[in-house]
Amino acid sequence: MPFRLGALPGTQATRSKIHVPTKESIQIEKERNQLKKSTVFLLGSVLVLSACGDESEGSEEAAGDITLGATAGPYSDMLSEAIVPGLEEKGYSVDIQEFSDYVYPNNALANEEIDANLFQHTVYLENFTEENNLDLVGLITVPTAPMGLYSDEYSDLSDVAEGTEVAIPNDPTNAARAFIMLEEEGLSEFEDGIDELTASARDITGNPLDLQFVELEAAQLPRQVGSSALTAVPGNFALGAEMDLLDALALENMPDQYRNVVAVRAEDEDGQLASDIVE
Repeated sequence: MPFRLGALPGTQATRSKIHVPTKESIQIEKERNQLKKSTVFLLGSVLVLSACGDESEGSEEAAGDITLGATAGPYSDMLSEAIVPGLEEKGYSVDIQEFSDYVYPNNALANEEIDANLFQHTVYLENFTEENNLDLVGLITVPTAPMGLYSDEYSDLSDVAEGTEVAIPNDPTNAARAFIMLEEEGLSEFEDGIDELTASARDITGNPLDLQFVELEAAQLPRQVGSSALTAVPGNFALGAEMDLLDALALENMPDQYRNVVAVRAEDEDGQLASDIVE
């Protein structure tokens, strides 16, 4: 049977906040147990998708050599465990190339060094392709781990002190996610009607604790947790660094636009490989 990881998201963003449960409340402890299950949701999704892929009926003739790209960690694992087996059954010889940043995977795809990639959400893909004049599109969404606020210094966001250093991603779309989380937690303020997908430091209208923002490559953020008092870490890099989502002081509830996608060149969107990836 064919598997479909999800339709591409629309344009309306919604948000709500999820707190890491405390030990003091039985009800919150139940929520903690539920959240704990989410730390293995990627693995579960991989197993389900693999099983579905085994039953798919695609082209059985040799389809040639292809290279898929992903950031190291859960999305590289998702490719190798859920997508590659189905492609190999259809005759492809598949190589996976791992990347450590958010820039080169799209350039490599546009330059035909790889044939598809998995590492980014829709907002990032759309912004990157527009800014760099690339013709790339998303095919399908995949299960995506949420960004979280982590700290070795604080056990609760209510303890955050004045002048605290906060490390955030240096790319605009993921920085916006971090800023929105901080606003939801009462650590910063934005003007009413702010576009949550493009929020930046320039849009902050209130910073009651005089937080000091440090922008870093997203891949560096897991290592920054011990250096900055508060760090916003994207879910894929958190899991890739074997961080526990339960250690986050807060987790985002992602708008659909922040769920990751498998991307291909627009000219290949209706091609055989794209069809075989989706099936």
